[in-house]
Amino acid sequence: MTDARDTAAKTPLRTAGGGPPDEAARSAAGRRSSPDVPAAAPAVRDGDGDASRSDEAAEPIPLLEPREGIPPVVADEAGLAAVIEAFAAGTGPVAVDAERASGYRYGQRAYLVQLRREGAGTALVDPVGCPDLSSLGTALDGAEWILHAATQDLPCLREIGMVPGELFDTELAGRLAGFPRVGLGAMVESVLGYVLEKGHSAVDWSTRPLPEPWLRYAALDVELLVDLRNALEKELDRQGKLEWARQEFAAIAAAPPPPPRKDPWRRTSGMHKVRRRRQMAVVRELWTARDRIAQRRDVSPGKVLSDAAIVEAALALPQDVQALTALPGFGARMGRRQLEQWQAAVDRARVLPESKLPQPGQPVAGPPPPRAWADKDPVAAARLSAARTAVTALAEALNLPQENLVTPDTVRRICWEPPQDPTPESVASALAGYGARPWQIEQVTPELVKALRGANG
Repeated sequence: MTDARDTAAKTPLRTAGGGPPDEAARSAAGRRSSPDVPAAAPAVRDGDGDASRSDEAAEPIPLLEPREGIPPVVADEAGLAAVIEAFAAGTGPVAVDAERASGYRYGQRAYLVQLRREGAGTALVDPVGCPDLSSLGTALDGAEWILHAATQDLPCLREIGMVPGELFDTELAGRLAGFPRVGLGAMVESVLGYVLEKGHSAVDWSTRPLPEPWLRYAALDVELLVDLRNALEKELDRQGKLEWARQEFAAIAAAPPPPPRKDPWRRTSGMHKVRRRRQMAVVRELWTARDRIAQRRDVSPGKVLSDAAIVEAALALPQDVQALTALPGFGARMGRRQLEQWQAAVDRARVLPESKLPQPGQPVAGPPPPRAWADKDPVAAARLSAARTAVTALAEALNLPQENLVTPDTVRRICWEPPQDPTPESVASALAGYGARPWQIEQVTPELVKALRGANG
């Protein structure tokens, strides 16, 4: 098969939204000290990175097989040692991906890890047979890791001992470069001109042995990540956003694991229907019982009892198993013993004293919901409206999503409790305190200062 990198080198880079900005857009960007961003007109790039108008895009090429074929799955220490040796001797960045069994198994553990590096080829490693991959992670110290949507895979990689020191996130790079669709398949097609087969993204990756079509799909997921990374780096550099991306990647790599979510039962789908505290207690008891069973069985909680069934039981407060059986989600397929354990959870909630019932709503850290601002603090509401308008306009001028320019939560916080004197220095300091990166501070500080001062009269 044609070497994908050679073909990619000959394939013009098709950017999201096209070529160089027109004079009006360039002028507006210059007024904001912004980078060169692509306008809406379609364009392609030649090998030197110059944009040229094109009325029709080249037909994408289906990518059907990994260039060296499907590698064997490594599931023992001897095979892992060979992979470590090969990847330690490889050169350049390393493409990394992980497959989970979301919707099938409890938790978010990795069931397959895919890697690719120049000089080492592609490897498929089974974390069930090799649960500790810290030695592989150590062998990759000093190498840049390329991941697509890194925050999704980093938690499960961390669990098996693989933690990057430096990374490049191709999904985030696509967002910063202004691509409207940033899924891996869409990015590979629009940037490199290849079509990836994505039919196995939601399968049960805990299945053993893994079918050959799944392994082919898994290997292809890292086949072009290095090529994609290189093309996106050039595009970000062309737009003047490469340093922005580097700051974002460094922040992801340095971020600690998130703390456990408080009261996770409150995220039960349909929870908005549950109004009374006694009913909320039923949701909590059923959710907790379900989670314990799911963890013991190593299955997805939804396969034990659906969220919809939990909410139905909470609203109905059934008096006995017979009443419970009549509710949606507790039908004939459920055995008597299962029904009794769910009814026991309902009964526990029914007899709780008032002092033990959950409070309606969680304590909110930070500002109240924006819909309440007009009544609580009309001046703050005016600040928020002005700031949102300014940030939206700036994000459009820079051709990137608003949430990547500055998080909505940061904007809310700084508008609810602004610096006493909203100078560029005080606003920049507040943004830094909320975790904004230097490039974000540089871009949004002037707009926020104007918004805060204008709303204050």
